[in-house]
Amino acid sequence: MDTRKVILLVGALFVAAVTAFVARSLVAGAAAPEAAAVVAPAPVVDGPEVLVATRALPVGTILDAAALKFQPWPKEMVENAYFKKEGTDLSKLIGTVVRNAITAGQPVTQGALVKPGDRGFLAAALGAGMRAVTVPVSAQTSVAGFVFPGDHIDLILTQSVTGGGDGPPLKTSETVVRNLRVLATDQRTSDEKDSNGNTVVSTFSTVTVEATPKIAEQIAVAQTIGNLSLSLRSIADNAGELEQAIASGAVSVGDGKDPKAEKAMLARLASTPQAGNATYVVGADVSRFQRRTVPAEVQGASAPVAAAGPAMGTPAVKKGPTVRVVRGNTVTDISQEGKN
Repeated sequence: MDTRKVILLVGALFVAAVTAFVARSLVAGAAAPEAAAVVAPAPVVDGPEVLVATRALPVGTILDAAALKFQPWPKEMVENAYFKKEGTDLSKLIGTVVRNAITAGQPVTQGALVKPGDRGFLAAALGAGMRAVTVPVSAQTSVAGFVFPGDHIDLILTQSVTGGGDGPPLKTSETVVRNLRVLATDQRTSDEKDSNGNTVVSTFSTVTVEATPKIAEQIAVAQTIGNLSLSLRSIADNAGELEQAIASGAVSVGDGKDPKAEKAMLARLASTPQAGNATYVVGADVSRFQRRTVPAEVQGASAPVAAAGPAMGTPAVKKGPTVRVVRGNTVTDISQEGKN
């Protein structure tokens, strides 16, 4: 082979090797490209601010300040029935009742709310199958006026149970109904505000609550038995009520895979009044000088009493002593006549 051709071939191989090495070094040393996060600017809504719901508002919801807010809305989608920020006093909508269900983020229309004093307000506040019951209370039994429409309460029945014997009657109190929703106090269905916008706390003589037909009958009977007192419930009590309802079998949790179903179950439990399994306290639990049971009945004098014979001249027969046997709340008198 010609020497010149050999030299050219070797030079070409050398140049190819150098080029391959340089290309490999460039590929290996180059940093991987980083994906830069592109933040899209928030769209600017060209329109007025309208009133929208901050959460789902089912029928019968009594509105509070946290349920509503103003939000910009496209002007071409604004309807006359919407509440616009200009010309709307939000404080006057507090205490109104939702007549048509409103989803979260949906504009609130004027026809979807019923204001206190409007015809059908109380009927709109009631849930399906529920009844409104008015209970007379006093300043001492109404939590000093710190109960407002939309709160949930328990009803406590206090009474004196008399027997037939001597001594004081049995004093007792028991929680007869739990988780009642307050609809109105003294025919007021919304909170009164002062000139500074603060809630005015005032006592009232009646409170109207939401109850099932059966519980409404129980409340009517309880008013004739003794005095009813209100016990204000905490908004954090629903967790304990849920555990109790699950343990008793009253509520089924299902498979726990559907968050929406679980949320609906919690909302349903939070608005359902409950009766039965009442807790109670008697006088002896408070004071050692009070009774724990009903006083026993006294059956007259213990001295023998002569009974008239069936006919004239028949000698009178004397009654013998009696023995009283007490089994729980049952008292039985056993005559010992003719027994020595």
